[in-house]
Amino acid sequence: MTYSIEGTPLPVVICNLESGETMITEKGGMAWMSPNMQMETVGGGVGKMFGRAFSGEAMFQNRYTARGNGMIAFASSMPGQIRAFEIMPGSEIICQKSAFLASTAGVELSVHFNKKAGAGFFGGEGFIMQKLSGRGIAFVELDGYIKEYELAPGQQLIIDTGYLAAMESTVSLDIQSVQGLKNKFFGGEGFFNTCITGPGKVWIQSMPISNLAGSILPFIPQR
Repeated sequence: MTYSIEGTPLPVVICNLESGETMITEKGGMAWMSPNMQMETVGGGVGKMFGRAFSGEAMFQNRYTARGNGMIAFASSMPGQIRAFEIMPGSEIICQKSAFLASTAGVELSVHFNKKAGAGFFGGEGFIMQKLSGRGIAFVELDGYIKEYELAPGQQLIIDTGYLAAMESTVSLDIQSVQGLKNKFFGGEGFFNTCITGPGKVWIQSMPISNLAGSILPFIPQR
């Protein structure tokens, strides 16, 4: 499989497949394809189906297999970027809910529960995230501009709520309370920030979808 990621600010990934190669996507992820792509809707077991539902995706997935050399495109649903990650054992990726767009057949999408309850309930990224494991190429859609950092062991970064897009599984996540009552109530940053600790890579987004929705809401006519 070869691919190209094109377009901005609403990108699309175009995948060129050899005969017999398969791509997996969520419901509604396919934008266009060659006529020799065969579609099959699969669940993969009750546990996996409910795990995907908890992580913000559909319970069923669509598998597209090339019958002869074929082409299929997957489009982003919001302004931002599509990133390709090479997944292999020991190099899993943890990402925000609903980030998964498509992958090769060897990648497994599952639910990731944050081990620290405080980070889950107050950290903004939520108690439930997505985990991409197995082996293959996975495409995820992230919001706005994406900044990548590689943290050394023990190195920390403080992130405002919702801005963490993805991280390697070696990175840990916790919450940190904003200091001072005046800062909490009048600073506009909320009560908690997200604290991530290396080692590993993290990807931070400039415009979480929740912030985008809040920015355009005042301009939507109300009846």
